[in-house]
Amino acid sequence: MIKFKSIPSDFLLVIFLSAILCSSCAAPPVSRIMETTAYCGCSKCCSWERGSWKHLKLDFWNRYVNAGNGKGREYTGQTASGTYPGEPEAGFFSMDTVYRPWMIPARIIFFPWYFLPEDGTIAADTKYYPFGTRMYVPGWGWGVVEDRGSTIKGPDRIDLYFDSHSEALQWGRRRLPIRIQKP
Repeated sequence: MIKFKSIPSDFLLVIFLSAILCSSCAAPPVSRIMETTAYCGCSKCCSWERGSWKHLKLDFWNRYVNAGNGKGREYTGQTASGTYPGEPEAGFFSMDTVYRPWMIPARIIFFPWYFLPEDGTIAADTKYYPFGTRMYVPGWGWGVVEDRGSTIKGPDRIDLYFDSHSEALQWGRRRLPIRIQKP
């Protein structure tokens, strides 16, 4: 009869832990060519107007939805997922710091609240990309799907949020390779 030497339990523990650490739960990012457009929070992009005809437009400080299913409802500026939209922020600890190190003193003095990077808001068809799907758009940055739009249909179309209407118009319509990380 052949006898095998017993394997030490410490060795088995090391093998087990290294197997767990080397495996990953998330799927690798997928790259896909998509058509990107831009939008902002203005009345043209988000279909709202100041004042209600019910009040003869005298309540001009209030904003109301003027198109679609929610016509006449008060406009809050929130996305479909209930968050407030924003552009991506590079932050102090980012690759932008490596590429432009001369900006470090200005960021520390003038923008200390932008310490960590923040993702921007992306509107997509939630049948294909549920809320929370993270994407990287070249020239814009990292973003998270937090909104949906009435004209955004299919897996090859997304809408990127910008803070100003002029920046959104400058972006225009582009076909780019988008890196997608599903939640």
